[in-house]
Amino acid sequence: MTCSVLVGGGWGDEGKGKCITYLCHYDKPSIIARAGVGPNAGHSVEFNGEKYGLRLTPSGFVHTGAKLLIGAGVLVDPEVFLHEMDYLNKYNVKERTFVDPRCAIIEKQHKERDQASDHLFKKIGSTGTGCGPANSDRVMRVVKLAREIPELEDYTANVPLEINEALDEDQDVFIEGSQGFGLSLYYGTYPYVTSKDTTASTAAADVGVGPTRIDEVIAVFKSYITRVGEGPFPTEINQQKAEEMGLEEYGTVTGRRRRVGLFDMEMAKESCMINGATQIALTCVDRLYPECERTTDYSSLKPEIKRFIEEIEGETGVPVTIISTGPDLVDTIDLRDELL
Repeated sequence: MTCSVLVGGGWGDEGKGKCITYLCHYDKPSIIARAGVGPNAGHSVEFNGEKYGLRLTPSGFVHTGAKLLIGAGVLVDPEVFLHEMDYLNKYNVKERTFVDPRCAIIEKQHKERDQASDHLFKKIGSTGTGCGPANSDRVMRVVKLAREIPELEDYTANVPLEINEALDEDQDVFIEGSQGFGLSLYYGTYPYVTSKDTTASTAAADVGVGPTRIDEVIAVFKSYITRVGEGPFPTEINQQKAEEMGLEEYGTVTGRRRRVGLFDMEMAKESCMINGATQIALTCVDRLYPECERTTDYSSLKPEIKRFIEEIEGETGVPVTIISTGPDLVDTIDLRDELL
């Protein structure tokens, strides 16, 4: 039995979708549970030559033997959820995806309030998906819950009970967080943050798992760093330099161009410390070092790439166990057997 939590180490956009897909496809956990804020965070998944953009469904959906659960700490927009049930129908998600009845619901008025707020939408750079106002209503005890929504009646389950019973039966559970450490309401670049904490501790609480049941915390870092929207960015480079390096990117949910910067070692150290990371997954190494594209053998990496990886390990004190060298699942160097 292993209970693993995967979280973003930066400001989101770290390539969590690729890592989650890889780990769930090969490790085949019994349950994949979605933690995090809600549909304001998008995960990109590429599997068998097809690309998917997800906002609520766990990214490990490609492992069709897993039950897919959305924890009570996650905001649910019924329109987004039901769309994804149809969108991913070829993977039989309707039969195996369940929302905790205690999930707070995003309504149309939450999105309207979000987009009408000069502070949230224009200054902070909110995605406009209604998450901030919905979390505000939850704090005020006036938000609707999933158990009150008829359209979700066939999709509800006691998520903590499902997960903890699976762990009692020595089954593997994978918990996927969303967004990233730098957007945490507590530890991020306040006020340019999201509407709740985004660390591993909260991801576990989101789905109803106590801290003593967590075995592994995987922090995902991109080989460079990006963020969407406003806020401090110590290692940012200008867009011209980013284009010269081939690092032009756009957000999954908003479509906004991402700001780009060099790897932030100080942020990585703090992120690993507060998340209690036991492993690091390093993504987009091929974007920074194109010569290693699609490489699956660590020994074949050039010395400068190995030095970069070793520096991250030395500074954070956490082993880099997963190295992504391309968008497809097979474009992965997996060092878990050697390092753990």
